[in-house]
Amino acid sequence: MKRKSSSIILAIFFMLTFFKVTYAQPAYEDANSSASCGIKNILLIGVDGENLERYNRSDTMIIMSIDQENNNIKLTSLGRDTYVDIKGHGKEKLTHAYAYGGPDLLIETINNNFGLSIDRYATVNFSSFMKIIDLIGGVEVEVTENDVEALNQFIKICYNLYPQEKDIELIDSAGTYNLNGYQALAFSRIRYQDSTDARNSRQRMVVKGALDNLKKSGISGYIGSLNIILSGVKTNLTPSEIVILGYKALRIGTDNMKTLEFPYYKEEVRLKEAGWVVLWDKDKNLELLDSFMYN
Repeated sequence: MKRKSSSIILAIFFMLTFFKVTYAQPAYEDANSSASCGIKNILLIGVDGENLERYNRSDTMIIMSIDQENNNIKLTSLGRDTYVDIKGHGKEKLTHAYAYGGPDLLIETINNNFGLSIDRYATVNFSSFMKIIDLIGGVEVEVTENDVEALNQFIKICYNLYPQEKDIELIDSAGTYNLNGYQALAFSRIRYQDSTDARNSRQRMVVKGALDNLKKSGISGYIGSLNIILSGVKTNLTPSEIVILGYKALRIGTDNMKTLEFPYYKEEVRLKEAGWVVLWDKDKNLELLDSFMYN
């Protein structure tokens, strides 16, 4: 039964914030591969607004794979502009699936196009993302010189989305920072100074930073903060799944974390009917995805 416990993760996250719910232990095995034993996949979703049901697009889509046998966590970012078949809507950008039919249609689209069998997800919106990041004490990330100007522009926007008691805090220069909620959301959204792939990389950085900060608080801190975290997340993970898989994810940590930008073999083109989209080589990409997630 789906639960609305009210960005994934980026999430999922993503988000991170995603990461909290992502630790859930699904009572299933991903049947996509014979090598899938011991691997749990959860889709971390961050929508570009406040509606968790549908209508907003899923700008952040990260598959978090928890591999208990090999003691590592893998993050696979799915490109928002990937040109895919969406049931009932024809060829569209992947990001539109959530707007049309919420997480169910998005998961169905991902499974049908990428040969997966994911059935667990966690979605955050802008507000819940910022609250969760603040709750876990922020996230540590590397800000490059190329990021600073664009980041500060988005910090001003995100600061106004989430009522603050303190004055706005901008980033003065490149370096390592522990970002608060609105700063982390801004960091996860910027892309026009470089590329969508670079933004996806920053989102994975936020997920990793959230997991690192949560691990510092220990399993008791994780359990103690679950009620607040889940109040802003839409997920179909059960409470027992969240606790059990969360514990396993915390034990694994991020030292061996691996990441993938998907699709990898691709070409960005402008189509009259769809605008800028990512065309991808199906055979090469699906072989790479299966190898990354299961081998």
